[in-house]
Amino acid sequence: MSDKPSVLFVCVHNAGRSQMAAGWLAALAGDAIEVRSAGSAPKDQVNPAAVEAMAEVGIDIAGQKPKILTTDAVRASDVVITMGCGDACPVFPGKRYLDWDLDDPAGKGVEAVRPIRDEIRARVEGLIRELTAPAS
Repeated sequence: MSDKPSVLFVCVHNAGRSQMAAGWLAALAGDAIEVRSAGSAPKDQVNPAAVEAMAEVGIDIAGQKPKILTTDAVRASDVVITMGCGDACPVFPGKRYLDWDLDDPAGKGVEAVRPIRDEIRARVEGLIRELTAPAS
């Protein structure tokens, strides 16, 4: 069992929002927070516009693969964040659930994905502050 907090980002396809969020969290928090992402109906690949938008800020998510959401992934996470997709997620006592209402980048060009990427960064920065703040 790890002492560091664990976050699971969930969206239907695990190809855009959840992948960008996981990329931001891994890049900004380093190894201070464990990062997972998954989807209930994963696509074959990460959204190319999301890959391009993240590459513009120096984060490479091109090698990531969409993953199926499992009960084990939820059980192993402290915080489960769904991405505005109304995903049915297993609920376990003691877990914290958040829903980030974000536009879906599916089918959009990189110009439309940039604002989504930037909003995700702001939310991830707030999450990092919250999860790494000293207990009072």
